[in-house]
Amino acid sequence: MQVAAKLSTTDVADTVTSLLRNIRACTICASTLENGPNPVVQFAKSSRLIIVGQAPGTKVHESGVPWQDASGDRLRDWTGLSPGEFYDPKRVAIVPMGFCYPGKGRNGDLPPRPECAPQWHDRVFDLLVEKRLVLLVGSYAQSRYLAGAGAKKNLTDAVRDFRSYAPSFFPLPHPSWRSGIWMKRNPWFEAEVLPPLRKAVHAALR
Repeated sequence: MQVAAKLSTTDVADTVTSLLRNIRACTICASTLENGPNPVVQFAKSSRLIIVGQAPGTKVHESGVPWQDASGDRLRDWTGLSPGEFYDPKRVAIVPMGFCYPGKGRNGDLPPRPECAPQWHDRVFDLLVEKRLVLLVGSYAQSRYLAGAGAKKNLTDAVRDFRSYAPSFFPLPHPSWRSGIWMKRNPWFEAEVLPPLRKAVHAALR
């Protein structure tokens, strides 16, 4: 599949305001989105915690508010973040692998569009001069950012070995309803991963 060429705005220096405006106006994969583009993103230059998830679901597509659904409730519980903290871009950046809802597939939502991360992620990360910790929520984020010698065979292995990615990254399962099934199969997650996760999140925001 051919990825669309980068926009001409890459030829000029980004600012937070201009980059947010360009992302929110992005249409590079509009022809593939059954519900049309509605990029959902949150960041500021001072963001210290970065959450890289998958892509918005239908509820977030409609509201335009990232993680405003049951998965977001579960993620906030895991991290110990209040809604006020979570939705403060001066502290928390939300930069999904795909900014728009990709549509429905045969077994749930389609994967994030492949154009988004190559087009925008480096430009966003370059502006976040205070970044301290990146939460990699789900296998798509982990495939991009944990590639190489430290990569694990699967999500479960990466989450179990979270300490090897400190202090920059913290891999997590995606907090969809399926995570309840996964947690029952992996009871160590709640006991061994969530307390260090909350500690790491708290330290990043200090």
